[in-house]
Amino acid sequence: MAQLGYGAFDADQHYYEAEDAFIRHMPKEMQRRAMQWAQVDGRKRLLVGGKINRFIPNPTFDPVARPGCLDEYFRAKTSARDIRAAFGELEPISPVYRNRDARLVSLDEQGVEACFMFPTLGVGMESALEHDKPALLAGFRAFNRWLDDDWGCNYQGRLFAAPYITLADVDWAIEELEWALSNDARVIVMRASSVIGDDGGRRSLGHPSHEPFWSRLNESGITLAIHSGDAGYGFMLDYWGQDSEFEAFRYAPLKALLTYSPISDAIAALIAEGVFARHANLRVATIENGSEWVWPLFKKLKKAYGQHNYAFAEDPMDTFRSRVYVAPYYEDDLTALRDAIGASHMLFGSDWPHAEGLHDPTDFVHDLKGFSDADIKLVMRENGFGLITPRKAVSV
Repeated sequence: MAQLGYGAFDADQHYYEAEDAFIRHMPKEMQRRAMQWAQVDGRKRLLVGGKINRFIPNPTFDPVARPGCLDEYFRAKTSARDIRAAFGELEPISPVYRNRDARLVSLDEQGVEACFMFPTLGVGMESALEHDKPALLAGFRAFNRWLDDDWGCNYQGRLFAAPYITLADVDWAIEELEWALSNDARVIVMRASSVIGDDGGRRSLGHPSHEPFWSRLNESGITLAIHSGDAGYGFMLDYWGQDSEFEAFRYAPLKALLTYSPISDAIAALIAEGVFARHANLRVATIENGSEWVWPLFKKLKKAYGQHNYAFAEDPMDTFRSRVYVAPYYEDDLTALRDAIGASHMLFGSDWPHAEGLHDPTDFVHDLKGFSDADIKLVMRENGFGLITPRKAVSV
């Protein structure tokens, strides 16, 4: 484990949801339409919208993979014909993954002073319910209440768990944001995707109907995290004849090489549709999306601005550099990312305790080769602490 000489801020840690995470506070009349458990062929299965959900191979998380067991695979240092076999021996669920006081002890051992906490299962549920809005809203309201029960939105100023917000219903989204703020939340989480409107058509993030939510988030000064998950991009996989069901860790060569990028599209929408321009206080952290999407987006932004500068309040790359914070994968080109957006907008995220993350979170520092001590401290600590400090609303 790396010794930094100061407590780190880990922008990407996770819990493994309790089995009743979506059910504990779910109205009974909605469980059949939203989430429920069932025995299927002798195995406990999660049903979402009445269908077996395969986003996570074993959503009971018991047993579960060891933290960082796929490190060599994700650094492309080893090949895995059978990704499930690459996990190696699974282990019983640890209290550290489900208990906040046990997690604090773990943070002390890791040299991590504070962290964002994100769902493991939760980021894959919106797509499965988006065609049944009442079930979708009931499911995530129940989930957020469970989150507060088990983790708290701000536990002892160290664990900052992110309530999940969907824009499928803007009034609901504002209500959940108000609830989150009343519980001292410092970060909320969304997926990188458009949403289905009441007319059945899709709405971009910058759609005018979403403006009241962005205004309230801007006033609050807290951070929006856009975390990877099931972004609903299966339609693109269908187009290329690939299995569009989202299953974590199921590898198909063509699927891995296609150029769709939900996070790039989400950030592009916030820039191109003027959400950042209208809301000067809005900050977005992209989590567990890596950083390889940044350079293609910058190339597009540069061309778009050169051809249609009247459509932007400022150079869109300047907007990105001032409003977007990126948590790269440790295997990414971190020096190039620093040169593109500045160390002041890079975040250290370990993805602990996931298999694809780091076994020892602060070992991330070993990949910051060529960074000055000052820049390392920005990435490993200061930028994250800056994002949990609400910003005073500023006028545009």
